[in-house]
Amino acid sequence: RSVDTYRDYKYLGTRVRVDGTVGEYKWMTYGEAGTARSAIGSGLVNHGIPQGSGIGLYFINRPEWLIVDHACSAYSYISVPLYDTLGPDAVKFIVDHALVQVIFCVSQTLNSLLSYLSEIPSVRLIVVVGGIDDQIPSLPSSDGVQIISYTKLISQGRSNLQPFRPPKPDDIATICYTSGTTGTPKGVVLSHQNFIANVAGTSLSEKFNPNDVYISYLPLAHIYERANQVMTVYFGIAVGFFQGDNLKLIEDLAVLRPTIFCSVPRLYNRIYAGIINAVKTSGGLKERLFNVAYNAKRQALLHGKNPSPMWDRLVFNKIKEKLGGRVRLMVSGASPLSPDVMEFLKICFGGRVTEGYGMTETTCTISCIDDGDRLSGHVGSPSPCCEVKLVDVPEMNYTSDDLPDPRGEICIRGPIIFQGYYKDEVQTREVIDEEGWLHTGDIGTWIAGGRLKIIDRKKNIFKLAQGEYIAPEKIENVYVKCNFVAQCFIYGDSFNSTLVAVVSVDPDVMKAWAASEGIVYNDLTQLCNNPKAKAAVLAEMDAVGREAQLRGFEFARAVTLVAEPFAMENGLLTPTMKIKRPQAKEYFGKAISDMYNEISKSDPSMKLL
Repeated sequence: RSVDTYRDYKYLGTRVRVDGTVGEYKWMTYGEAGTARSAIGSGLVNHGIPQGSGIGLYFINRPEWLIVDHACSAYSYISVPLYDTLGPDAVKFIVDHALVQVIFCVSQTLNSLLSYLSEIPSVRLIVVVGGIDDQIPSLPSSDGVQIISYTKLISQGRSNLQPFRPPKPDDIATICYTSGTTGTPKGVVLSHQNFIANVAGTSLSEKFNPNDVYISYLPLAHIYERANQVMTVYFGIAVGFFQGDNLKLIEDLAVLRPTIFCSVPRLYNRIYAGIINAVKTSGGLKERLFNVAYNAKRQALLHGKNPSPMWDRLVFNKIKEKLGGRVRLMVSGASPLSPDVMEFLKICFGGRVTEGYGMTETTCTISCIDDGDRLSGHVGSPSPCCEVKLVDVPEMNYTSDDLPDPRGEICIRGPIIFQGYYKDEVQTREVIDEEGWLHTGDIGTWIAGGRLKIIDRKKNIFKLAQGEYIAPEKIENVYVKCNFVAQCFIYGDSFNSTLVAVVSVDPDVMKAWAASEGIVYNDLTQLCNNPKAKAAVLAEMDAVGREAQLRGFEFARAVTLVAEPFAMENGLLTPTMKIKRPQAKEYFGKAISDMYNEISKSDPSMKLL
């Protein structure tokens, strides 16, 4: 439909390299993408790949990802994203588990695939995106696996085009593997109907048009970006891809100048901290002007009035340019965005700032903050594509009779609910009940106006020795607002009455602080171990905690500073950037016990064992 409707409109854009320098965006139209889609799908049919086969995508965001995905839809294949960050063991597991027959990869990921090819017997064809024909290794025919370039597959398909084999609504569109914080990845089975229902519901109250420009950098292996791409194609939006390097995202934004920016709190928190830091270091008149402009705009927005355009001209237009200057819609998802960061984004960037709540098992969005809703700190009203109810959790004292608002586990039902975990009836039955309700594991409350607010998690809570429940993510989201803090892991248990923190520091802020204090050090690790550095970070964390009105027992009483970021490579983060708590506890085990020893020496009453 979109190829017919928007044939000559820009669709997929990448920055072209001229003499090693990255230049402007070069665009493929909807018509050109449609032609490539038909050629890829036909090529797979010509290679004898049967309908319903799993097609693996093993590379990061670029136009070919979406073209292959559209080919899968048009010719009834099942796309199976293989994250480049999952590591070879997980990729091996997924290919084997989903019986993937074709893998589209890039030269970098081809080498790792070849190293364990004998362990993935379902694979018949490997297509190298960006590969040059005469540089692609050939395999002995006895292996039964052929390797060809993406361009060769396109030309093979073009010379023998096949009619579409359209799927039915209930047919599987994708198996999206989520890496849980424990165990092997689970394959979330999503149908074509699931995607259409979710995007139809989510976009009902939004206005998009072919003049909109979207930047694609969030991993296409995750549902947030996948659902966004179904939305962009439906509305004829132009999609520009980042270079592939998150550190150069700001450069890409300046060149692309998107109108829609979807991100996660981790990046919004960095933008917030960066602007605040820049304002403070500018000092004097500039700092005063920013504060006056900020407060004036804030008051206008709070009272539902249009702020004076003078403040944008004097202060905020320069800040808007950081994201290209044209962003009219900012969306946050994946984890909670703090209300003050949301307010800050509204004031500095103007336009609409919204937050959504969703999960892979609901094909993305469950609820979203409505346009014109000035209240923040919640996840809005349920999307028109699903029902939401709260179910009592008596063991955590959450019930529908709670005052002032009913509380309970958030449960979802409707056409967006996944078909189940692939080949795992047991885990499917654990989350979907007989009446078709998906139990999310999140604890919510209905606040005024039918807004949903997430207040807790069934699994990720723990009790301190004195019986107080702790939701660590909530506290971590407060502390990451500190300038010193890049990432934060909060730990506590039922043997201790206090919390401790492990902080991965922001190297630039740390070094600038050391210079201002006249502290000499050999490397960042040595600086992190300096007692003065720990005291300075803990003092800032305390100040931010007080501002956020953390309760007494929610404050970290000791901190360990580390130079190394929490990452997928060291096993501390899932690919959706959530902390793997059991692994982090083990990884920082010595630091945690040292902190508790330190606390018990200074105050023996803190230790209850």
